[in-house]
Amino acid sequence: MPLSIVIDLDPNILKIGPLLITWHGVFAVLGIVAAARIGFWLLKKDIPDLTGTGDGLAWMVALGLIGARLLYVWENFRLFANGQLLRVFALTEGGISQWGGLFGAIVGVLVWSRRARYSFWKILDGGGPAAMLGLAIGRIGDVINGEHHGTPTTLPWGVEYVNPNTLGEPGKVVHPEVAYEMVLSLAILGLLLPFHQRLKRRLPDGALGLIYLGVYAAGRFLLSYLRTDPSIFAGLRQAQLASAAMVLAAVIFVPILFRRGGATAEPAPATPSHV
Repeated sequence: MPLSIVIDLDPNILKIGPLLITWHGVFAVLGIVAAARIGFWLLKKDIPDLTGTGDGLAWMVALGLIGARLLYVWENFRLFANGQLLRVFALTEGGISQWGGLFGAIVGVLVWSRRARYSFWKILDGGGPAAMLGLAIGRIGDVINGEHHGTPTTLPWGVEYVNPNTLGEPGKVVHPEVAYEMVLSLAILGLLLPFHQRLKRRLPDGALGLIYLGVYAAGRFLLSYLRTDPSIFAGLRQAQLASAAMVLAAVIFVPILFRRGGATAEPAPATPSHV
């Protein structure tokens, strides 16, 4: 029997009528709060007269939740077929996609930036580290609940879920893949955040935020091989396709932002004076 870390925690905290409170939900909320705090703190360094942050947070959270649910439904459409369409709205049953939430939140940033007349790219720079912190905190609930099953392992830090209500796979020692994702997020945050303002002065608006998200996406693509999620296209899982899309976006837009920034900084050609 390989060594393992035994997790005997009930994923459910309590139930009030139809409302089920889980560790996943609690840490998801804590992650959103922490992400908002650090994101707006960094953004105010870039936009001193920043206002309307409550409106911005509302757009990001609302569209983030919609995106998280829609991508989950798309990935697991079989669960909602055969007259089960109304289950799409049964959020208390669980079922959200991390990448759907991130993409939805980015759309929320776009909406808010247009409404409030702020730079979308400046907001994205603050959103990069905010996303890393929010994702790391949210993954604590996944570790407790046993969600997102990892592949079997004999490594000493493999986890085994034994609680009767666990969402994990009792009797199996598996990779704590969501814990790896948490470490990945914290590592990116720890490496870049101490130099955030210095990098902001050297990079065009938006580039730093895309670097945070692009590096995370590359790591997430590789880590997804340690999950048992079904393949969706070309042998790749949904999270890998979404990660590849984020990496591609970073590879395309970062050079464009550099060229645009260079063109903006380039002085206008002198015009001959007329005597």
